[in-house]
Amino acid sequence: MSSVTPQEIKQEFLKSKIGIAGITILAILVLTSIVAIITIPVETFQEWNNPGNWISYPKVAIPVWVNLFMAEKIPEHRILETPSIQTNSRGGISLVSHQFGMNFDYDDFPNDFIYEFTSEYSGSPLLQMSVIRPDGIKLELLSTSLPFSDSKIIHSERIFSTDGAIRKNLSLQSEIFGFNIHRLSAEDVVFSKIQTNEPLKGDYIFLIDLYGVNSENQIPESKLIIGGKAFGVMGTDELRRDLAIGLLWGTPLALFIGLVVAIASVIMGLFYGVYAGFKGKKTDEAMMRFNDVIYALPALPFLIILSVTISNSIFLMVGFLMIFGWVGIAKVARSMSLQIKTRGYVDAATMMGQKNSKIILKHILPQLLPYAFASIAISVPAAITTEAGLSFLGLGDPSFPTWGQILHDANTFGAAARGLWWWIMPPGVMIAVTGLAFVFIGNALDAIVNPKLKR
Repeated sequence: MSSVTPQEIKQEFLKSKIGIAGITILAILVLTSIVAIITIPVETFQEWNNPGNWISYPKVAIPVWVNLFMAEKIPEHRILETPSIQTNSRGGISLVSHQFGMNFDYDDFPNDFIYEFTSEYSGSPLLQMSVIRPDGIKLELLSTSLPFSDSKIIHSERIFSTDGAIRKNLSLQSEIFGFNIHRLSAEDVVFSKIQTNEPLKGDYIFLIDLYGVNSENQIPESKLIIGGKAFGVMGTDELRRDLAIGLLWGTPLALFIGLVVAIASVIMGLFYGVYAGFKGKKTDEAMMRFNDVIYALPALPFLIILSVTISNSIFLMVGFLMIFGWVGIAKVARSMSLQIKTRGYVDAATMMGQKNSKIILKHILPQLLPYAFASIAISVPAAITTEAGLSFLGLGDPSFPTWGQILHDANTFGAAARGLWWWIMPPGVMIAVTGLAFVFIGNALDAIVNPKLKR
């Protein structure tokens, strides 16, 4: 094998269109990983499997950009968290009023609406909820007293549009609409036109009034959710999780798994194969027979058994992938070592009494570094797809939002049969693109360092 200097590798690599394409894709993936780590709070990542963390999001909502290609606009999920606040006090009665304004410009009704709040009060204040529609009609939605308390307490509650009191109040105002609203949901009634059951477009104002007697009441946390059928850049899944967050966090996880497994496997295989080839004779024979035993083990079934019986921790999985990843590298490294050790400068170093470790590190391993870099690039996709395969089978670590885990959840909830393409395609495309980047880089390096390919 002829020696190739780093400068020659760089010059040849820059001439390779495939190599440049691979580096470009990899740079985009690295940039995406950095953005995910910096912009997405770690708490969001840690709460991936906590249903309470995603309760404000819609179920299986399509990406919002789909509206750009549809004749009829689908309602987008809206989370309003910055109300206009007014306070007033007169004659011993205090009033805290929160107003949420929104523009509704869609061709279908929302799924629901939810008001989430945390109030600080004493006594038993009155909470009223109403909405002013674009046509000027004001609908009373709810009037209820909060739980009584002698001392100041903090009370949290969610009010859903399915609340029986809201449906009853709307029924009492049915004469406004001119058609039977008793079988309609509360959101359909609030957002429908007069005389016809069609969506009414325009500006809506939701009013929340908290009345208290001889007390200072506050609403420190107030949020109105208008449930839509479209949300975010990548939509949501059955558990209401934002798939864009899962895809972004999956990028650094995939690169971590692929690079750690590939680098560790190549280093282990390189040292093992070089030492076996350099020592030769019985040492070489014994080491290669052990290599053959590991090589003969079926990796995927063995990984499945280990995941089921020991643990499905992602770190343990990385360790298992390292164990099975080095054997092929060791065989090639041994073959190269057998050729290099017959060269004159190696014989001269041996005659000068240099230690075996020094000969290996100084004269043999440097010759194999170009091959090592190519092997690392080619080994990364195998590690990523193996992890994705195990996660898809339900044997991955569920606490990490890897692309394979997202596909497993999609399969569990029948996303393909239900036509939820935004749950399936993006993680599959990300796995393919990431693997393609390293395959391009590996093939470009292999063409440079492999003399047969060069000729």
